[in-house]
Amino acid sequence: MKIIQWIYTIYAAVLFAVFMLIFGWFVVIPYAISSKAGKFAFFFIRIWVRGWSTLVGIRYKVHGKEHIDLEQPYIYIFNHRSFIDAPVIPMAIMQEVRAIGKKELSTIPVFGFITSRIAVWVDRKDAASRKASVKRLLEILQTGISIVVAPEGTRNDTDQTLLPFQKGAFRMAIETGVQIMPMAVIGADQVMRRGSILLSPGVINIYFSSPIDPKPYMKTQDISGLSKKCFNRLEAMILTHE
Repeated sequence: MKIIQWIYTIYAAVLFAVFMLIFGWFVVIPYAISSKAGKFAFFFIRIWVRGWSTLVGIRYKVHGKEHIDLEQPYIYIFNHRSFIDAPVIPMAIMQEVRAIGKKELSTIPVFGFITSRIAVWVDRKDAASRKASVKRLLEILQTGISIVVAPEGTRNDTDQTLLPFQKGAFRMAIETGVQIMPMAVIGADQVMRRGSILLSPGVINIYFSSPIDPKPYMKTQDISGLSKKCFNRLEAMILTHE
């Protein structure tokens, strides 16, 4: 059984690389021409992810899309339990977005070059890098583009529903007034289990709730209060749907 899973994983990795080499140019070139070409680039990112996912037997079911107004930006927050969370983002969010990512990923040949167009890299061990990434995300929000943040700060490899939240996303929400959109990702850790690089086909469910307005917390700059409300909301969503 393990041998079959290894063969499947190698097949999925090779196929991902092929799709990346084909469609990656449609991400890089539009941004090289204009910083406003994001919608065009994301159209091809979704073709890339959908084509790969279909051929490897990974399906996505999105619930609660009616809570999203595509004409306004959000700060999307999600629970991070698997490396396979990355393809979930363009399949679940029908907006142009920027995501924060570990600096180490930027060194992966070709992949790092392509994703640098849509990612803000951060060295989580470096306070100056974390500060710079928050500043860059604030600039992106002010242009009307949504951002995606895993507020746990790292992949959750524990038995806890969520790790304690870092404050960056909520500080940005209070500073800009942009609403926070909780996004519960259920099943990604079954497609790629904790501590393993092996993949399995499966279904990933993504749930959205109504957005959380930071305005009641802005006058007092209550970052902790906003963080707690978002933590409780996302935790309840996960426990409800697991």
